Amino acid sequence: MDAERLQFHEMGLDDRLLKAVADLGWSQPTLIQEKAIPLALEGKDLLARARTGSGKTAAYAVPVIQRILASKQSVREQDVRALILVPTKELGQQVQTMIRQLTAYCSRDVRVADITGKADLSAQRPILMEKPDVVVGTPSRVLAHLNAQNLALHSSLETLVVDEADLLFSFGFEADLKNLLCHLPKIYQSFLMSATLTEDVQALKELLLHNPVILKLQGSQLPDSSQLQQYSIKCEEEDKFLLVYTLLKLRLVQGKTLVFVGAVERCYRLKLFLEQFGIPACVLNSELPIQSRCHIITQFNQGFYDYIIATDEQSLADPTAAPQATAGKGKKKKKGTERGGRTKDKEYGVSRGVDFQNVANVINFDFPTAVESYIHRVGRTARADNPGTALSFISHTELGLLSEVEEALTGDNADSVLKPYEFKMEEIEGFRYRCRDAMRSVTKQAVREARLKEIKQELLNSEKLKTYFEDNPRDLQLLRHDKDLHPAVVKPHLRNVPDYLVPETLRGALNPLSNRRRKKRKEKPKPDGVVKSKFKNIQGKNPLKSFRYSGVRNRKGKAGHS
Repeated sequence: MDAERLQFHEMGLDDRLLKAVADLGWSQPTLIQEKAIPLALEGKDLLARARTGSGKTAAYAVPVIQRILASKQSVREQDVRALILVPTKELGQQVQTMIRQLTAYCSRDVRVADITGKADLSAQRPILMEKPDVVVGTPSRVLAHLNAQNLALHSSLETLVVDEADLLFSFGFEADLKNLLCHLPKIYQSFLMSATLTEDVQALKELLLHNPVILKLQGSQLPDSSQLQQYSIKCEEEDKFLLVYTLLKLRLVQGKTLVFVGAVERCYRLKLFLEQFGIPACVLNSELPIQSRCHIITQFNQGFYDYIIATDEQSLADPTAAPQATAGKGKKKKKGTERGGRTKDKEYGVSRGVDFQNVANVINFDFPTAVESYIHRVGRTARADNPGTALSFISHTELGLLSEVEEALTGDNADSVLKPYEFKMEEIEGFRYRCRDAMRSVTKQAVREARLKEIKQELLNSEKLKTYFEDNPRDLQLLRHDKDLHPAVVKPHLRNVPDYLVPETLRGALNPLSNRRRKKRKEKPKPDGVVKSKFKNIQGKNPLKSFRYSGVRNRKGKAGHS
């Protein structure tokens, strides 16, 4: 079957591009790359839908680079020939990194500039004055440079790419995008890449594409049950904290895990709660500087830590929809640091586009408010050929949202429906008093202090130390993002789990997140976040049962009786 598939070396690509592809370890193109690259090289406009993790970035980056290399053959003046529009700054940096990897052997001929950062327009002006071949940016930032006359596209642009097209309108970029089109030439090639084909994508299609080839690859928007296991469990607010504590502390969930909540306040509430038990976790907060957010993602991908707590674009677009958003938010913004703390970054999104690598599990602590958000959250795991697990906590107010998701997924693939997570909550009642004890320390004031403390820390790391770390990249590893914030009262005894509290059924049972038998022989841990198939069997004995009186003499000199 593989022998019949079109290979990279059969696509007529430049040798320097093929060498870079080989260095990346891509033995053969993914389905979207195999179909899209030849059509793009023929000059066709493309509307491509393929699920997240399928290689969409390279599917447009390769033909963009190939076209620029071809045009450089006939000596022409340096100019901007490709514009790549992205909805988030994190995705912008990811795209720039991918293009730099693909142009490793032709970096003098193909230069790329990412203008999605928070730098002032004047600071980015010199970069654009050099007329890089490829410009990556959000619609609002690109339009601002066009209006400031730092960037001119009307005569030179050959290719326009809109990545994660289904997200652009939901981020409020509709007006910017329409205004931006006035600055483009009449004829150019366009690519629209998306994980879902929504009404917004259809509207973009009418605006940007001319007689496009439409690629709808992979009928299901998520992998089937042989690769992705999806579960749901009904639990209310207190039970959510009890359950996440049990899953993480007893290592019932193993490997890299993304925990999604509905609001930034909830991120810090959950982080401080887990800190009480010695469980380190990072928070991806839209108020943090872009350099900090990207550094968190990089360290997570490198295996520095296992847990990230994040919101997605839904809570940023409509904060009032998030559960238990605290009333102190407005006040917090006034107190916040000049750059990071005042307002959330509307060009931020975690659940979509960002390339988290080897994520074993996604936990929806708060259920997403839209089907698309569920698909993109869960799409962070089970990427490429790796297995993955998604577990959603469902409160009674979220049952309607669960029905919508199940209906949408059943329409694609009957195997994709969320299965009930068979977990007996009564067996972990012994832990409830510990969770309540921890929650008493996580007050609203503690959450506010933690949020402000991290913003101040990350601004310091991001701004003042930026130059130093450019000269000393190895020292950057010392900046870990999962350190304790400690504004809450910490009770050391909560970090340890007495054996007698662990239910018998959880000591040597099967992992409910994986339906595989526990093997007698110990296996070496599988690399990089693949879901492990067994619980960790916590060793030790019940001290109340194993205690023996040894007959040591008491103070009066009399021997005790055992």
